[in-house]
Amino acid sequence: QEQVVESGGGLVQAGGSLRLSCAASRRTFSLYNMAWFRQASGKEREFVAAIGWRGGSTSYADSVKGRFTIGRDNAKNTVYLQMNSLKPEDTAVYYCAASTGWGSRSVYDYRSWGQGTQVTVSS
Repeated sequence: QEQVVESGGGLVQAGGSLRLSCAASRRTFSLYNMAWFRQASGKEREFVAAIGWRGGSTSYADSVKGRFTIGRDNAKNTVYLQMNSLKPEDTAVYYCAASTGWGSRSVYDYRSWGQGTQVTVSS
C-alpha cells in the first residue's frame, strides 16, 4: 500500500495561490491514479481533483475547475495541486490519496491517505 505525505499548505489571502505536494513512498507510485480531497471543519471529505497514472487524464470538482490544476511527476513519486484564485470557501485540510481504479470521486474507493495539510484562505 502506498504511503503519502502532503505538504505546502498555509495561510493565504483571497485571490492568492498555493501549491500543494504529495510525496509517495514506493516505486510503484507510477501505477496508481492519485487524487486530492479536502475536508472543511464540520463537513464531509469531498473530492477536489484526480489524475491518471500516466498523467494524461484529469478530473476536477466543479467548484475548483479553472482555478486548480493537478499534475504529477512519476520520476519524483510526487503529485501536485496548483491552486490559484483561492477563495475563503477553499479553506480545508487537503488530503492526497491513491487508487488503482479511475473515475471515482468517493472516498471509499481510495487508499493510502496522508495526514493532510491545512489550507486557510482569509477574506
